[in-house]
Amino acid sequence: MTALRAFHDSLGYPAYDNQAMNWRNAWVPLLGAVLVLASYRAYGWMGVAAAVGFLVMWLLLHFTRLMSILRKAADHPVGYVGSAVMLNAKLRKGMALMHVVAMTRSLGCLQSPENMQPEVYCWTDGSGSHVTCEFHHGRLAAWKLVRPAHLESPQGKQAP
Repeated sequence: MTALRAFHDSLGYPAYDNQAMNWRNAWVPLLGAVLVLASYRAYGWMGVAAAVGFLVMWLLLHFTRLMSILRKAADHPVGYVGSAVMLNAKLRKGMALMHVVAMTRSLGCLQSPENMQPEVYCWTDGSGSHVTCEFHHGRLAAWKLVRPAHLESPQGKQAP
């Protein structure tokens, strides 16, 4: 254990799960560097200008999408969704947290300790039903729909 790690632990900061690097985040800069190098070899400095222009435009498009998702989420209550049942039907394993926030138009209510993996968020609708989602490194790993007892019919089937 290094001295820096011991000092970090002595301050009481949470331990981060950094054992395996998330390679999904590394391919974008690598692909960008390859694009700039290939454009320089093919077209010289004009190619570099075009490639950098393309990369900046791509980054601006993603930044604009992120900001519009967060702007819409800021207008709604934290942890609220129109229908938890519909959210449950639309969720798929491996979805990004940003995609889930875009679907719900609301930031989820954080249920797990901050900066710890897995991250657990909850969205509740007006009837009291809620969906609890577990994210590992920003990707949906598991989710569970819970409906209150008063919504279930006497035969054991859930009411529509």
